[in-house]
Amino acid sequence: MAGNGEIQWCFSQVKGTLEDDVTEADLISCVEFNHDGELLATGDKGGRVVIFQRDPMSKTCIPRRGDYTVYSTFQSHEPEFDYLKSLEIEEKINKIRWLRRKNQAHFLLSTNDKTIKLWKVSEKDKKIEGYNTKEDSGIMRDPMNITSLRVPVLKSMELMVEASPRRVFANAHTYHINSISVNSDQETYLSADDLRINLWNLEITDQSFNIVDIKPTNMEELTEVITAAEFHPLECNLFVYSSSKGTIRLCDMRSSALCDKHAKLFEEQDDPTTRSFFSEIISSISDVKISNSGRYMMSRDYMTIKVWDLHMETKPIETYPVHEYLRPKLCSLYENDCIFDKFECCWSGTDQYIMTGAYNNFFRMFDRAAKRDVTLEASKEIAKPKTVLKPRKVCIGNKRKKDEISVDCLDFNKKILHTAWHPNENIVAVAATNNLYLFQDKL
Repeated sequence: MAGNGEIQWCFSQVKGTLEDDVTEADLISCVEFNHDGELLATGDKGGRVVIFQRDPMSKTCIPRRGDYTVYSTFQSHEPEFDYLKSLEIEEKINKIRWLRRKNQAHFLLSTNDKTIKLWKVSEKDKKIEGYNTKEDSGIMRDPMNITSLRVPVLKSMELMVEASPRRVFANAHTYHINSISVNSDQETYLSADDLRINLWNLEITDQSFNIVDIKPTNMEELTEVITAAEFHPLECNLFVYSSSKGTIRLCDMRSSALCDKHAKLFEEQDDPTTRSFFSEIISSISDVKISNSGRYMMSRDYMTIKVWDLHMETKPIETYPVHEYLRPKLCSLYENDCIFDKFECCWSGTDQYIMTGAYNNFFRMFDRAAKRDVTLEASKEIAKPKTVLKPRKVCIGNKRKKDEISVDCLDFNKKILHTAWHPNENIVAVAATNNLYLFQDKL
């Protein structure tokens, strides 16, 4: 912490090769801490899930460090082909969500565009030896040659981490899945695509309930799509979903089986004086997250992050500009399709800070209590342990100060779409193309 109470962030680790030659399959597509922050999972465009585990030594050493080591890597999804629609289904992992731990094993849900899988990740450090009916190599013995019986024994072996698929939830979505969210009851979860939201029981794979359906009878009348959906962290009957029109609907599953009628509609009215050709595109919400306390909700659109009080639908209580300097450049961002990028956002464990990504490998942090904000950069130049991150500033005009970067020099191919904040500590994970950067507060 700096003397004024501001967090000073320093580099902790970077995962993945720092070479410039990057394959498409290695691009990170989602990042998620588990509920105690001991594990950190990433998914990539190649359908792989890599789980990192907190190094036990890093928690006890002085000063404390936020170091993570590879715990398990497995292929979650493979590329498929839908023969009925002649469509290729890519293996890219769209979302990962952890279940709360109930026993020695860990469970997580991962999804690509069409299929959700429940994975069990467990440790194995003992093996059984001394079978009666088979050799230790696994070859079955002839029962006629067994003359005595012995009691099999457990022998210690080198620790092995196994990932096995326990459930496969398929064939329930016509459109691409953009969100999955585990309910606070830990028995059900929702999955959302462009037009529908389904409710699943974690034990039942062949049946799901459609709880939201915004598909019009005539597809030519389609005016909006669902962009994100999430369960309330404490109330198992509440969930929210956002749309491409910039609205968020809160639904209560107690009111009816089909939640087409929302309980609350969160929407900020457009200022007619600032309307432009791009207004509708940049108002589309790319991510929505309810705070850990369950009282607030944040939404990310292309230019801003808004914080809403769940008790007040009329307007957000806080609005933070993310990269206002890009407003004059919306035309070129439309031409290179960057305007359609879907940036995610996340809360800190205490709900005091919020974080989201931007271009040029910049990421933004906002201190809600002190009304301060900072722009930091995830780059290989700072990839040295304990290097303190210097705030970055972007200038619009020709008069550029020493440490500033001109808006014309920003690299729009380097973008931070996925970020995660440790649930209990000031450790953040930032996905920059194929690299996962870990930063922590300077103690």
